[in-house]
Amino acid sequence: MKKTLNDYLKLPYRMEFVRDEAEGGYVVSFPDLPGCITCGENLTAAAANAGDAKKAWLGAALAEGLSIPEPNGLKKIFK
Repeated sequence: MKKTLNDYLKLPYRMEFVRDEAEGGYVVSFPDLPGCITCGENLTAAAANAGDAKKAWLGAALAEGLSIPEPNGLKKIFK
């Protein structure tokens, strides 16, 4: 069965927060979703924007019929 946007949104994609020393605020990316990146003035705003960015990225990928990677998960990171 083909996954829907809601199916993908429920998956545990890892977020990476990096402090932007030059501009201020935080940059957020999803390592498993190439090019899915956003920012925010503080951690709360960055996390909220990240949710919107992930939803937009996944929706666009589904609309274009692109392959969407599954989350790698933390177990693979620490092996």
